Amino acid sequence: MELLNLRGRLVGPGCPPYIIAEIGANFNGDMALCRKLIDAAKDCGADAVKFQSWSVDSLISRAEYARNTSYTDAHRHFGTLEEMVKRYQLTPEQHKEAASCCRERGIEFLSSPFSPLEVDLLDSLGVPCFKVASMDINHLTLLRHVGSKGKPVILSTGMSTIGEIERALDVLRQSGSGPVALLHCISIYPPRHEDIHLRNMAMLEKAFDVPVGFSDHTLGTAIPLAAIALGGCIVEKHFTLDKGMDGWDHWISADPAEMKTIVEGGKNIFDALGSFVRIVSQAEMEKRLKYRRRLVLKRGLKKGSVLAESDLDFKRPGNGIHPDELKYVVGRAIKRDISEGEELEWLDLT
Repeated sequence: MELLNLRGRLVGPGCPPYIIAEIGANFNGDMALCRKLIDAAKDCGADAVKFQSWSVDSLISRAEYARNTSYTDAHRHFGTLEEMVKRYQLTPEQHKEAASCCRERGIEFLSSPFSPLEVDLLDSLGVPCFKVASMDINHLTLLRHVGSKGKPVILSTGMSTIGEIERALDVLRQSGSGPVALLHCISIYPPRHEDIHLRNMAMLEKAFDVPVGFSDHTLGTAIPLAAIALGGCIVEKHFTLDKGMDGWDHWISADPAEMKTIVEGGKNIFDALGSFVRIVSQAEMEKRLKYRRRLVLKRGLKKGSVLAESDLDFKRPGNGIHPDELKYVVGRAIKRDISEGEELEWLDLT
């Protein structure tokens, strides 16, 4: 399996989980808010922030705009669909500003392109990889353009069949892409727990021999942490400063406290997963001396007495003759008088 190398940070099995704070449209068209989100993601310990590179012209048809001119949910929507897209799009200049802010803060800038022009824009900004959204797993023209840049690719798999995933991987590789990672994803906001099927990560890794992570749309932190525990090497989760803010995705996003939990908990889980090799640490070896048992006498015996199993008991600490060494003790005589409850030493035996 080929790992992703994102500017020296290896991503894949055996590597610490790569945590992506998905800002997407949560900057609400406000670059001051965008900078605060980048700062907060960095403070939480995320490896990268991710945006969505679409414009009013590159994503939605004119007919769809005409069909969506009003909404009843004023908290998540305002005006028409076209007005919201215009407000929430990241312009080329804003792309440059966000990328520059990420460089200054020391956090990776990533984005999902939704057209070849946006692929070119992100490439010009020096992104270390391309993230392809679930909706475009069958957009073969876009995949070919992404692959032609020769960079690693993170491909979300929401709504897709195994055959569509296989075809997308083939198109990317035939177009010259770098290593590809898949993100198991359920494109429902939020999905029911019974529809998530985190075991699909292991299936995808086995089927395609690529690194696999999880693009999360659940509420809270339990499911992304479970994904890491099951071996997910990437976790992508929407990120906001305040779940109550107006906008499309704030309500399903992680706030800073939750993102910090995912980052820190994910690192702890990765460390705790450890190895398939059975290892008893030096600290545990030292604990043996305190918590295991040793031989003591159940009753007082005189010098020369021959020890029977009924004369012996096992009590803490474990710094003497161990219970599994009993067979080397029974039938031997003692060299001195020994009181009830006294610890037995090898030097006491003939």
